[in-house]
Amino acid sequence: MKTSTRSTPIADIAVVVNQFDNVAVVKQAVPAGLLVELLDGSTFELKSEIAPGNRFALRNIPEGEHVLQYGQPIGTSHEIKRGEAVTHSNMTNEVPTVREVPEDLATPAPDYIPAAQRKTFMGFRRADGRIGTRNFLLIVPTSMCASHEALQISTLAEFMTYSRERFPNVDGVSAIPHNKGCGCQDGSPVELLLRVLSNYADHPNVGGVILLELGCEKTNLSVLESYLERLGRKLNKPLVRIGIQQVGGTQGAIHAGLEAVERMLPELNKAVREPVPMSELVLGVKCGGSDAFSGISANPSLGCASDLLVRSGGTVLITEVPEFCGAEHLLAQRAKDAATARAVYNMVDWYKAYADKWGADLGENPSPGNVAGGLLNITIKSLGAIAKAGTTRVEGVTDYGIPPQERGLVLMQGPGYDQESTPGLVAAGATVVVFTTGRGSTIGNAIAPVIKLASNNQVFQRMSGDLDLSAGDVLDGTASISDVGAQVFEHIRRVASGEVQAKAEVHKHREFQVWTKSAISL
Repeated sequence: MKTSTRSTPIADIAVVVNQFDNVAVVKQAVPAGLLVELLDGSTFELKSEIAPGNRFALRNIPEGEHVLQYGQPIGTSHEIKRGEAVTHSNMTNEVPTVREVPEDLATPAPDYIPAAQRKTFMGFRRADGRIGTRNFLLIVPTSMCASHEALQISTLAEFMTYSRERFPNVDGVSAIPHNKGCGCQDGSPVELLLRVLSNYADHPNVGGVILLELGCEKTNLSVLESYLERLGRKLNKPLVRIGIQQVGGTQGAIHAGLEAVERMLPELNKAVREPVPMSELVLGVKCGGSDAFSGISANPSLGCASDLLVRSGGTVLITEVPEFCGAEHLLAQRAKDAATARAVYNMVDWYKAYADKWGADLGENPSPGNVAGGLLNITIKSLGAIAKAGTTRVEGVTDYGIPPQERGLVLMQGPGYDQESTPGLVAAGATVVVFTTGRGSTIGNAIAPVIKLASNNQVFQRMSGDLDLSAGDVLDGTASISDVGAQVFEHIRRVASGEVQAKAEVHKHREFQVWTKSAISL
């Protein structure tokens, strides 16, 4: 039954992402029978009610033809009629697998902004020349057996010793408790844990470190410091070592830790911010609690900011490799050369094999909330997710928690779990993270500010205490992607400078976990 004989312009109710798409994504719930008018003046009725973020066919899509969004296949049609909602019942998840790499692939370098025209931020210059955006005193437990004491020291210190008024150049006393280490198996998990813990201790956002061990674990202080020495690095910052067994147990360790904090804070407070070019910033980008609008508004807006940072000589790290699947060819096709393109495919194929080893199906990556929001399969999610990385060429790939050798856009191996992928970005050197969300997320990080960018104004208004910015005006048609991208870039600069805190920092979200992937043979 028709709801109206008057036609509604498609721009009022839906978004056609790419000129080659044969579907449109609805912006709000639309009723069955609504008469939709396309730009060419033709009209058709919607066959059913369609929920926000879901899509309908702009024309008949015959059996076996690809359904297109972002100008790319998102599935294969089971005879979808014009005006029908696209669902799991009329679209399979089958899309082409692309692996061809031209040997002469050579993507042009970014169009760099002249040095004299690049913006600056106020950062902490460390002894090795790297620039931090924060100045934390960090408590690092070498294993799960020291994590309780580490958390107690940091919590009590912030209540009893630290205050912004006393130490204006220090951002807090943080800890990274975890459930790893001790007598864990040899191999990749131990190596990876040591990598992440040492990179956090050595991070430019950390001004001083208290290393805390039980005393008998495999991942003890000497092992951790030997690992750093093997990499040719040394913690050139205020440093205290505490062994729980050596100081008499829990109370002795907490007492020793609080005494160390009292001694170290004045030293850390001597650090001062100075103007530095944006080229010194390392930005981590990721998403969580996504909806169908994330890939249309928030992610491309963040991608625009990512492009601005790369063109300023900075570095952008993107991870969550499961959410490259179905879109990895777009990243490979803009790799700087053929070797880098093959590395992109290899990291995705490694993750597929890794997931298969544990009986996981990457096609099940979208959560119930994702699916309800219109992300029907991993391909749709991935095509929208990679937009966070912008449009500049891919300079290289790196493993989980390993700082890249290149500047520019770099892909990092890692899972789609927010609590593990965000720490991986920070361990790889990210000094600021921007996290896009469509349904809302609150996660932060122990030592790096995590800025939240909402995909729509409704969730931004509902969770304004946790979300920093909104790209919803892109959906409403009152702002362009480049407008919001410039706003995001400026907010990143201000947060990096310490002018404002990310909302996650205000609420002291300091999540930390380590992805202990296992080695596999492909």
